Amino acid sequence: MPELPEVETVRRRLEPHVAGRRLLHVEVRDAKLVGRDDARRVEERLTGRTILAIDRRGKYLLIRLDGEETLISHLRMTGNWLLCTEGEPRHTRAVLTLSDATLVAYADARRFGTWDLMTNDEAVLYLAARLGPEPIDRDFDGAVLKAAFAGRRAPVKALLLDQRLIAGVGNIYADEALHAAAIHPDTPAGRLRQPQLDRLAATVREALEEGIRAQGASINDFRDPEGGYGSMQERFRVYGRAGEPCIVCGTEIIKTRCAGRGTHVCLTCQPRPRRSGMPRRKRTLNEV
Repeated sequence: MPELPEVETVRRRLEPHVAGRRLLHVEVRDAKLVGRDDARRVEERLTGRTILAIDRRGKYLLIRLDGEETLISHLRMTGNWLLCTEGEPRHTRAVLTLSDATLVAYADARRFGTWDLMTNDEAVLYLAARLGPEPIDRDFDGAVLKAAFAGRRAPVKALLLDQRLIAGVGNIYADEALHAAAIHPDTPAGRLRQPQLDRLAATVREALEEGIRAQGASINDFRDPEGGYGSMQERFRVYGRAGEPCIVCGTEIIKTRCAGRGTHVCLTCQPRPRRSGMPRRKRTLNEV
């Protein structure tokens, strides 16, 4: 579930507690976390290292270490980093002991999250192969979307979710941005005109920035590392609001499926796209 705003919230809340501290002990309790790497080897490589900073790229946390290495953490569905101020959280998969005695747990109920330890140069290549531009960067605009969507017949929502095209957007913020831009999620991306692309780029950025200001959306199990909850779920335009009135026009929001994901839409603000090549139906006298 964590998308760009939630991961950025984790970064901002965790970094002050770990930056400049040395890793005295690392315990990886779930070998699945490190994939094809060996859990004991990862523990040995991390122990004694100093955490310099935490960065973010898309939905990835980048834990920068001395020695020109980076621990790349992807939270996937239910992963999170939590300070052990009141004991270990449920579903703890790894624990870091820092030089000031701080304990930090990585918890993950569904066990889909990953750690990848690599050199900084390897990390640059790893991320470049998987991620498109950051949608909260200043140079993210309609021209970026035009290049990404050119000639594509896939639904615009499907392409917003494609991390190779745009980094960090997930199901929640795609629905929010598309509603704000008055674009139906099933609209073929390549059919969007430049004014629509300009508006969509702006609403994607606005939705993500609002999510960051709200410290993420605490639906399901999301909390920040200090145990705090976000409030974005209280500000949703459409996501999770099926059956409720649209905040713009009052039409009942429906839940459908697009790109294999549950999708929330207002059919008044976001009319369904006409099928390509189909002539517009003439209205009868009774409809005029």
